[in-house]
Amino acid sequence: MLHLFTGLEFHAGLMLVLALIFVLVYEAINGFHDTANAVATVIYTRALRSQLAVAMSGVLNFLGVLMGGLSVAYAIVHLLPADLLINVNSAHGLAMIFSILLAAILWNLGTWYFGLPASSSHTLIGAIIGIGLTNALVSDSSVVQALNVPKLIEIFLSLIISPLVGLVMAGVIVFFLRLYWSSTKKRRRIHLTPVEREKKDGKRKPPFWTRIALIFSAAGVSFSHGANDGQKGIGLIMLVLIGVAPAGFVVNMNTSSYDISRTRDAVNHFQQYYTQHHGAFIHGVGSDEVPVPVPAAEPPFSVASLPGREAHGSPTVSSSAIGGAPMENSQILDPRIASQTQTFHCDLSQVLFAINRALMLLGNLDSYEMLNVDQRSHVRRLLMCIADTADKVAKLPETSTVDKRFLANLRQDLLYTVEYAPMWIIIAVALALSLGTMVGWRRVATTIGEKIGKKGMTYAQGLSAQM
Repeated sequence: MLHLFTGLEFHAGLMLVLALIFVLVYEAINGFHDTANAVATVIYTRALRSQLAVAMSGVLNFLGVLMGGLSVAYAIVHLLPADLLINVNSAHGLAMIFSILLAAILWNLGTWYFGLPASSSHTLIGAIIGIGLTNALVSDSSVVQALNVPKLIEIFLSLIISPLVGLVMAGVIVFFLRLYWSSTKKRRRIHLTPVEREKKDGKRKPPFWTRIALIFSAAGVSFSHGANDGQKGIGLIMLVLIGVAPAGFVVNMNTSSYDISRTRDAVNHFQQYYTQHHGAFIHGVGSDEVPVPVPAAEPPFSVASLPGREAHGSPTVSSSAIGGAPMENSQILDPRIASQTQTFHCDLSQVLFAINRALMLLGNLDSYEMLNVDQRSHVRRLLMCIADTADKVAKLPETSTVDKRFLANLRQDLLYTVEYAPMWIIIAVALALSLGTMVGWRRVATTIGEKIGKKGMTYAQGLSAQM
């Protein structure tokens, strides 16, 4: 693993260590905050002792991160502007990462100190929105296009609706328990608080089956929290590694030849789709997506400028993709895209160039080790650009349902070797989240268990909230 960091300069290595510490601290504070969601009810209904409840929550958070996948990780990441994501190893990209982490850590620490059960997800998403809008103002670009607006609306709706859904569902469960679980003295115990039950029965613990339900629901909340919130830390760490140590992390260096061929096939299929649906791409190009003029000093790109590719051959580009007219390589590729040193811009008007360049780099490729660092970075940019274009075309009104599914599958294949996470990163985030869960839980749990309601929590109320 350590060989992936070889060649880093001292200041880059220091920046990497700081950024990784920032992410892990963010995850630990996330654990401080969100443990209360799982343990407050089981502690205040006396279903489990606090130490045992917190230990159980920590273990299940750890397992949730390990088994949760990466879909949430990159859903959050893709709220950022495409240009920042594509050029994450630029100075702007690194400034973006540190700004997000610092804002999230400061707010989470402050709310934890005062015992406020604020959402770490809200904080992170707010930081990402701030980064996107600031980037638009600094670069004089459109504020509307600064963020992935459809995804932003989707996430905002989920954040706004989720408390209402919890309120209604928990209320309905308590209502039905009152209506249908109060016929006998034994059943009515579920509606007692621990203090009331101690007065009546001399016991503070909930009835057996109620206690089992409380413990299992708390375990489910802990596991799902790890599977969801742990992924955000994984996504942030990957952004850090891609930005600071691109040689080892800009693409998955453990990718098999089969997976590379799968990615190459996806690019080929998208090229065919482009040929067959050229009108949709023209329709999708807005006024803000006119190609930027290239400086006169920029040399044209040619296949000969690809170091290390001569021995492996260069695939030919189908003339059908460009309207049937044969073209020279220097004509096919926009010099602005071909440059590996300047900022890469991705829009619908340039997708053909991105497709052709990706096919040249991926042709006859069995391992990413065959590419140098610049080429790996460029492969990532090209694949992300093509995938982003597929996503835009899928959202056009004239795109059929069948084509939407086809483009969604293509997008997964295009990003398979780009959106990944090594196991050691997943374990590091899982440990940070679980240890944070077991250390700093008390402040927020006290707020939820003692300060929100004016009366003690009944077993039925705790169970309903957990469910």
